[in-house]
Formats: sequence, structure tokens, C-alpha cells
Amino acid sequence: MMGSGKTTIGRGLARTLGREFVDLDHELESRCGVRIPVIFEIEGEEGFRKREAATLERCVTRRNIVLATGGGAILAEGNRKLLHEQGIVIYLSASVDELFRRTARDRNRPLLRTADPRGTLRDLLQKREPLYREVAHLTVETGCTPVYSLVKSLVSKLQAYEIKQA
Repeated sequence: MMGSGKTTIGRGLARTLGREFVDLDHELESRCGVRIPVIFEIEGEEGFRKREAATLERCVTRRNIVLATGGGAILAEGNRKLLHEQGIVIYLSASVDELFRRTARDRNRPLLRTADPRGTLRDLLQKREPLYREVAHLTVETGCTPVYSLVKSLVSKLQAYEIKQA
């Protein structure tokens, strides 16, 4: 979900693992030459999701990266399949209150430009959480844990997961 810490934790994880960090939203903006809110404004969510899927297809072919997707990337079944099959997916879980606290001042979130952003987050999480859990290989509660501690925990969980899969 937006505000779960994908970018912050992803960067820390990439640094710790010695991998490149890739943010799907930034890749999409770079390819389109405009910010995400502009894409939403011109093409709507449907147009944005098509562009997002095409960008994801390109990104998952890259090796030795930590990829942070946008919170809605899992809405498309094809995206879920790609993510689950092409890497190890970590669902960064957080409460609605925590997500709201982290996103309240961010004006680059088109889906939260509503009269009730907290309610919107609640509705989005209710719809998306089953999809996040479906595609995830690992789930981590982000809560108020410091980023360093989360990254350290994730490295251990990833190592244990990889050993189990071997």
C-alpha cells in the first residue's frame, strides 16, 4: 500500500544486499516524461494501469534488483503472476492509521485526493490486502519499527526463505 515504506525500506534492503534499487513509479514517470498525477489526469486510472503493467514487464526481466511497485500494481492478475513468478515478493503491511499518518501531507497521491483520504485508504486496503497476501512470499508488519531494524529482519527472512526453497 502507499505509505507502507516500499521506497524507504526497499532502498535500505538494496543497499544491504548490494543490489540496485528500482522504483516502478519512477521508471514509469521516466518513460512517460511526466509525473503520475498528470498521467491520471490525462488518461485516468485505467490508462495509468496499462502503462504500469508495460513498465513492470520490462523491470522484472532485470536481475539483482530490489523493485518497489506502486500499491495498485497487484490489481492486474497478469502483474500478480509476473511478480510472484519472477522474484521474491515481500508485502509490507501497515495499519490504516499508520498509512494515513505517512501519506497525509503527500500531494503526489492521486487516489487520495478525496474528501475522506483516511476512508479511501481503508477501502483500498480492504480491497487490496487479499491480493497482497496472495502474491507475497513473505509478509512483514512495518508499524513503527525503525527502518534499520526492518531491513535487518528482512535480510534474515529472505535468507531463511531462500534456504527453504533450495
